[in-house]
Amino acid sequence: MKLFFSPTSPYVRKVRVVALEKGLADRIELVPANPWPDPAAVSAANPLGKVPALTLADGTALYDSPVICEYLDSLVPASPLLPREGPKRFKVLRQQALADGVLDAAVSIVLERRRPEAQRSPEAVARAEEAIRRSVAAMASEVRPADAPFDLGQISLAVALGYLEFRLPELAQGAAGPAVRAFWEAARERPSLASTRPP
Repeated sequence: MKLFFSPTSPYVRKVRVVALEKGLADRIELVPANPWPDPAAVSAANPLGKVPALTLADGTALYDSPVICEYLDSLVPASPLLPREGPKRFKVLRQQALADGVLDAAVSIVLERRRPEAQRSPEAVARAEEAIRRSVAAMASEVRPADAPFDLGQISLAVALGYLEFRLPELAQGAAGPAVRAFWEAARERPSLASTRPP
């Protein structure tokens, strides 16, 4: 398998954490790709021109991160990170959606700040910042203690908090309550997260 990746992409980080948690990292070749200046670097594997994209031995391409994570989880059926059915499955999927929404909002802020100042939209940034604050506050009822199973929902929440710490620390610190801070302090030391920290 080949994973088209950027070391600073939080969506890639989620996939890499899943691969490590499932013991699959040594089966995945990392292929550097920076789609922002050069979408063609990844468009053969993902016509959207985004990372992550995973190509399989038979040439099949998978994207985006929720699909890749579920595929990797299916390769090692023991101790699933995503329950196969029932309420627990939808709880994990909801947590992943919350975390991915935080990432979408955070990435939009980062990209907006890179635009020439005259072209920036303060309203769009304010809307995204408020969505992040609400979502990080909502994580208090979603995170679990450090000794609880580390499933795809918890992985996704940890990756979202890690990206905020990396790119928008003022939002991570300002919105996180004690339960979320305690969760992140423990999660960030897991080998799968520690080894995938962005440079």
